Amino acid sequence: MFLQTGAGAIPVAGTFLSLALFLSVTAHVAARNVLGGVRLRLALTVGPGPAAVAVTGAALSISAAATVPLAVLVDALLVRRAYELERRLTVYVTAIHAVVSVLFGAVVVAGFLILRTAPQ
Repeated sequence: MFLQTGAGAIPVAGTFLSLALFLSVTAHVAARNVLGGVRLRLALTVGPGPAAVAVTGAALSISAAATVPLAVLVDALLVRRAYELERRLTVYVTAIHAVVSVLFGAVVVAGFLILRTAPQ
């Protein structure tokens, strides 16, 4: 996992918190894209759910083929609850959230790789 060098509680908590914050920000971007002006506070209730699924799945060595669909389902349920949406709009916001998360994640990882391989 991202912050883990050992199996202690602090690295796991750091990984969970950083992933939850990242997913909350991308949920807010997705909701703003689809719904217009929405409060950031609502997105903060969405990010921790999929983050918990991802961190738990990684800690238990469960394959991504099982954890990713579960994380998307949890994301959809939390999006629907947070923004009080109907089913179609929930699917749309969740799909946009998945796309935004993958794109932002790729940019962040690429940035880290570029910085890591930069000449000294």
